[in-house]
Amino acid sequence: MTDPFVIVGGDAAGMSAASKAKREDPDREVVVFEKGDWVSYAACGMPYYVKGEVDDLEDLVAVTPEEFREERDVDLRTGHEVVAIDPEAKTVTVDADGERFDQPYGDLLIATGARAVEPPFEGFDLEGVFTLRSMDEADAIEDFVDEQEPRTAAIVGGGYVGVEMAEALVERGIDVSVFEMLPRILQPFGEATASTVADHLREQGVDLHLETAVEGFGGVDRVETVQLEDDAVSADLVVVGVGVAPNVELAEEAGIDLGPTGAIATDEYGRTNYEDVFAAGDCAEEDHVVTGEPDHVPLALTANRAGRAIGTTVAGDPTPTGGTAGTAIVKAFDLGAARTGILEDDRAREAGFDPVSVTIDAATRPHYYPGATELTVTLVADGESGRVLGASVVGEEGVKRIDTVATAVHAELTVAELRNLDLAYAPPFSPVWDPILTAAKVLEGNVDG
Repeated sequence: MTDPFVIVGGDAAGMSAASKAKREDPDREVVVFEKGDWVSYAACGMPYYVKGEVDDLEDLVAVTPEEFREERDVDLRTGHEVVAIDPEAKTVTVDADGERFDQPYGDLLIATGARAVEPPFEGFDLEGVFTLRSMDEADAIEDFVDEQEPRTAAIVGGGYVGVEMAEALVERGIDVSVFEMLPRILQPFGEATASTVADHLREQGVDLHLETAVEGFGGVDRVETVQLEDDAVSADLVVVGVGVAPNVELAEEAGIDLGPTGAIATDEYGRTNYEDVFAAGDCAEEDHVVTGEPDHVPLALTANRAGRAIGTTVAGDPTPTGGTAGTAIVKAFDLGAARTGILEDDRAREAGFDPVSVTIDAATRPHYYPGATELTVTLVADGESGRVLGASVVGEEGVKRIDTVATAVHAELTVAELRNLDLAYAPPFSPVWDPILTAAKVLEGNVDG
């Protein structure tokens, strides 16, 4: 009998792989080891739980452990931590309830995710200092806000977590300061989008500190201040969101190769340097569809899609995991911001392109139809070939238009081909020339291809 398909990690990539493998090959035993209690949960929804828009933490769970076990016939074991992998013996070593045992596998998926980066700040262990990466952390922040009623909050980092948590805490009646050491927030979104979001955050009362490095946190037992180089800012609550690091220690100790990003190296099917060992999700690399080079983009769809593909592969139908374009979207109070592909000139040039770009403002509906707002679109292309490289959009509505550009990026369309797409038009939804088409029309004059 074939040894089971063993999965380390029970969130997006792991449970997608488990479900798909079991669906495609019902007779194959599928065993999932998850060291915590939560599985298959929507981490992206955690700021909205803190904000109060999600009533119960359990509402973020897509499929419960019981449903996996009883309805999908997956041998899911929570509270089981894999502490070692032996690729030669094809076993994993598991700790559970004070006991240790070895589990054989036929195929193995490492889906250990990523953890919040914790800089070496003094005072990180003070009460009231949090990161936000797990359901337990979200619950802890919610409890702290409810019970301690902080008046001031400091958010360290101006990325996705920083922007979303700024909104969440302001909505809870807390005065919020955001500290970002770079010249702008939402760095991967480009200058126009980042500047628009920054202005909007200030309009909502967020005290934004750019090019400001945090050195630590002050207080006796509980946090009281954020320490800067020559100043201190009051804070009853701190959320640190400066990025994530892939959980690769287990793989590295087993002799599984890491890639240039520091995440686990994989081929187009999610395989590592061992034929029967796969990796997916926030611990693994995928190739960027524009550069063709390995990248580490820890996003939910990337993890779910790769897990599903690997589940199909181990069931006997080799399926590529698909590349990443880094497509992302974030809400900031009344604004939405989205991006895809490559926006940075330096990165585009390193990949062999000659980037050209335009930034335009266009209405989301015709001038005569009520409710029109302005959408700012930055579109980037290769000046020689005309190939669409990336885009960023920001506005009060219509930011999901980024999906049109993401499709163009994946399909390697040129600006002219993007401009000629037959997009839907009706006054309640769009002007005749959709803002994406308008941006392509303007940019087309700057390319040779």
